[in-house]
Amino acid sequence: MLNIFELIENRRSVFPAQYNQKPIKKSTLLKVLASANWAPNHRKTEPWRFKVLQGEAKMKLGDFLVEEMQSANPDLSNFKKRKTLHKFEASSAILAICMQRDPKEQLPEWEEIAATAMAVQNIWLACTAEQIGAYWSSPKAIENFHQFFNFEDGEKCLGLFYMGYYDGDLPEGKRNSDIAEKIEWLD
Repeated sequence: MLNIFELIENRRSVFPAQYNQKPIKKSTLLKVLASANWAPNHRKTEPWRFKVLQGEAKMKLGDFLVEEMQSANPDLSNFKKRKTLHKFEASSAILAICMQRDPKEQLPEWEEIAATAMAVQNIWLACTAEQIGAYWSSPKAIENFHQFFNFEDGEKCLGLFYMGYYDGDLPEGKRNSDIAEKIEWLD
């Protein structure tokens, strides 16, 4: 098993075109999602929420997204429609990443968004440990997801997290610059 530093360095975006159609068991999804609950969050608001779509539900969301894209761009190509729907077909599961705003608004919204992003990072690292490929995308049509999902008051979607098993090795990680170039030491 990889240690935490290896997991972080080996985490990659793995896109639906790379998925192999092997289903992800519900027990594995629950295990991966449980890691989200350990994300740090100010005032213990635990703002992360996830809607898990599989089977017919993920295809309905795919159809909804294509309709929204077509509405925004009547000249949307058939290629773009097929490419979008393929992401939904190829994924074993898709998470709608949601954030539930603290009703008392005790803290700035950005802190709850950051906590939700940390919860997603935990999921991503857990996926890496389970050899599940994943990728976070935020389509423009996200602003209309309230027409598809039944959100609670103060809840909103921050993106879609596509998941699926993959075959083969992933490319080695690379960064544009060393961490030393991004640090200022103050004494």
